[in-house]
Amino acid sequence: MKAIHQLNAFEQILKSYDGVLPLHRFLPAYFKQNKKMGSSDRRWATRHIYSFFRLGKALNTLNNEERLCIADFLCHETLSPIVEQKFPDWSIQVTAPLGEKLSLVMAAYSEFNLEDVYPYHAHLSEGIDQTEFFTSFFKQPDLFIRVAAPHQQEILSQLQNEDIPVKAINETALALANGTKLEAVLKEGTYQVQDLSSQHTGTYFEPKKWDKWWDCCAASGGKTLLLHSLEPVIELLVSDLRESILQNLDERFRLAGIKKYHKKELDLLKNNDQVLHHYQFDGIILDAPCTGSGTWGRTPEMLSFFSDQKIAFFANIQKSIAQNVIKYLKPGKPLIYITCSAFAEENEEVIKHLVANFPLALEKMELIKGYKNQADTMFVARLIKKG
Repeated sequence: MKAIHQLNAFEQILKSYDGVLPLHRFLPAYFKQNKKMGSSDRRWATRHIYSFFRLGKALNTLNNEERLCIADFLCHETLSPIVEQKFPDWSIQVTAPLGEKLSLVMAAYSEFNLEDVYPYHAHLSEGIDQTEFFTSFFKQPDLFIRVAAPHQQEILSQLQNEDIPVKAINETALALANGTKLEAVLKEGTYQVQDLSSQHTGTYFEPKKWDKWWDCCAASGGKTLLLHSLEPVIELLVSDLRESILQNLDERFRLAGIKKYHKKELDLLKNNDQVLHHYQFDGIILDAPCTGSGTWGRTPEMLSFFSDQKIAFFANIQKSIAQNVIKYLKPGKPLIYITCSAFAEENEEVIKHLVANFPLALEKMELIKGYKNQADTMFVARLIKKG
């Protein structure tokens, strides 16, 4: 009876969801409209819908119940009542390593193809281990926080005293289970939620005292906060297209103790010379708008709802923004180009375009393989403006 009830709840959500909103925004609104669902119902429904989308477009000729069972079995080490009812023989394998569970599914379904989990594999950047990358989608990525190195041990102790599992990755990065509630344990401003790969991009910044830096697509300011942690004695300009996002940035900066910075609401696809004509920067961070295809482990619904036509759309935006910000960079100074994409068209191909068409020399670039660390996969390049 429980399995039937949970399956019905899952089917209703799946029927209602159209992919317009991210799941993490859609589900709270759905649950608010369906108040009869208790906390247990909501937990199981959330687990089932996320598991289902982690299968991507693999085995899409099967019915939804069967696909859900396969996906949930692969994603979890505890048995869902739906899986237990549909595939009772799988119960003894539910705690097996993921590789063994995948072999079991492949033996039962000869048409199962791991490539179908991530249907846009033809666009992936060179160097990605595709089998490892596709397999990573059956694991929920970790929650990562960045802390000041001198305070790491104190924060570790605070978390351990509350029996919160935590792992130190390096002297400033900590990994926790996704969904860990930190607000009641750690003081605001003592940590920043930031993916491990995103933290790694900071090794490309190399700021110097008294530099003038521009984070031109600042969003909520994560990269600027990272930059400031590396060198606090710099002059900062942050900009974004959206005023509401910049208001969130203000709050994050306040909690981090950053008081001196300039802020502008700018559309970087337009000419901003009237506003920026007198600016010349020692460094520009372009954390470019992108498909987010390296972060779909956190938003697996994108495996089903993404259209590959958007890749060219974002690549054109990235090239246009870069073209419009380069002129404000001093000769000999770096443009730091960053995406959270796994697609070559947004990564290496954009760099080739910039080097071929603008006075930029590539110093170094890297595809950050977050799938090896239960983190996001990202791309970063450091380009130097020629004299």
